[in-house]
Amino acid sequence: MAETYRSPLAGRYAGSAMKQLWSQEQIARTWRRLWLYLAESEAELGLPISSAQLDAMRAHLDDVDLDDIRRRETELRHDVMAHLHSFGALCPEAMPVLHLGATSAFIQDNADLILMKEALLLVRRGLVNTIDALTRFAREWRDLPTLGYTHFQTAQPTTVGKRATLWLQDFLLDLTDLDYVLETLPMRGVKGTTGTQASFLSLFDGDHAKVRKLDELVAKRAGFPRRVGVSGQTITRKQDARVANVLSGVAQSASKMGNDIRLLQHLGQIEEPFRKKQIGSSAMPYKRNPMRCERICAISRFIIANAANPAYTAATQWLERSLDDSANRRIAMPELFLAVDGIEQLCIDVVRGLVVHPKVIGAHLERELPFMATESLMMDAVRAGGDRQELHERIRVHARAAADRLKEGAEKNDLFDRLNGDPAFASVHAQLGQALNPRDFVGRAPEQVDEFLAEYADPALARYRDLIGGDAEVVV
Repeated sequence: MAETYRSPLAGRYAGSAMKQLWSQEQIARTWRRLWLYLAESEAELGLPISSAQLDAMRAHLDDVDLDDIRRRETELRHDVMAHLHSFGALCPEAMPVLHLGATSAFIQDNADLILMKEALLLVRRGLVNTIDALTRFAREWRDLPTLGYTHFQTAQPTTVGKRATLWLQDFLLDLTDLDYVLETLPMRGVKGTTGTQASFLSLFDGDHAKVRKLDELVAKRAGFPRRVGVSGQTITRKQDARVANVLSGVAQSASKMGNDIRLLQHLGQIEEPFRKKQIGSSAMPYKRNPMRCERICAISRFIIANAANPAYTAATQWLERSLDDSANRRIAMPELFLAVDGIEQLCIDVVRGLVVHPKVIGAHLERELPFMATESLMMDAVRAGGDRQELHERIRVHARAAADRLKEGAEKNDLFDRLNGDPAFASVHAQLGQALNPRDFVGRAPEQVDEFLAEYADPALARYRDLIGGDAEVVV
């Protein structure tokens, strides 16, 4: 049992890949690679940095001693310098050229962007697998009629598959937004202490072309085709806010789906998966609570609220930079990614295991379907010579009486029996004796499922076919 607090996002919810990405060891390794990228690029452009110095750096990129770094930071009160000295102690011949011309923001900002880019790729994998699971579910249940609900009150029927496409569409929008941010996410590059590149201009004896080339080479080595055009000491914190908005979007979509499934599970129509030995309640052994969907909604709420944090940071930076961003960002950005990873794992697990109960869905429909049929019955009676307003009023009275009877415990909807006994509907009495087919009331819902999957979901999945597969990593 741990003796100190540990974030539940790391201990209970996020998957191993995302936790490893934001670990202190991975951050340290990323910082060291940035020092190597800088030195390699400076050497390529003619600065006196030897191959032996570069080889020494390469040999110790992963030899991270966190205890040593913590000890040095306690003495130096500066995290970047603590890491620098710990790295330099392993490759002393390279120490004179480490961090040459750079500022702390070169290390921290560029590393954060590298990590955020890698984290967004993990989020994309989770999104694609959620989309794949929902696509399969929608296709399987494309034409199963079910009651639609507006205001959580009975409305026109739809299909189980059509309802799933509403969830699917939201996640596809998130994928589009994520792809755009990934495509346009720039690296800070080498910009100097206030963004003027003055230190690098001095190193290269006033050669502006070499300074520009250095910026390009470092970004290229780090895997970024784009760099910011200008910066202060730090890259604009609006980049954090852009990323946070994408993560918030995923949480919004997940929470919407989770809430819908919770409501449907209450109705007994659809249920999230339930493991063989899973306990629903410590007091009520019979209970089967939608705990995964409840967790999705709970963590999503945290993400949506926390996504405002980077926006406030971006809005309150002073001039070329202030340091009130640093401590905040250390918490906000990793926690957002860990939380999103947690809900994505849950979404994949839930959708792949959704249980549909067609008989329960059919029973709900049977109780309500006579109400849905009244509009067409009224039109037929009008065409036979009836008064539209009078017929409307008679249907309203009969329908209210039938609904009240159902609320009092009646098992059968007797609306058609009431209309059959009303002379005003004599012209449609023959129709009232016919069984109602729910499929006659779902409009184009099945066709809409087919069209939506073919036009939107399937092309998106085709682009990322290599990301599909693997088990969802739900810790508890």
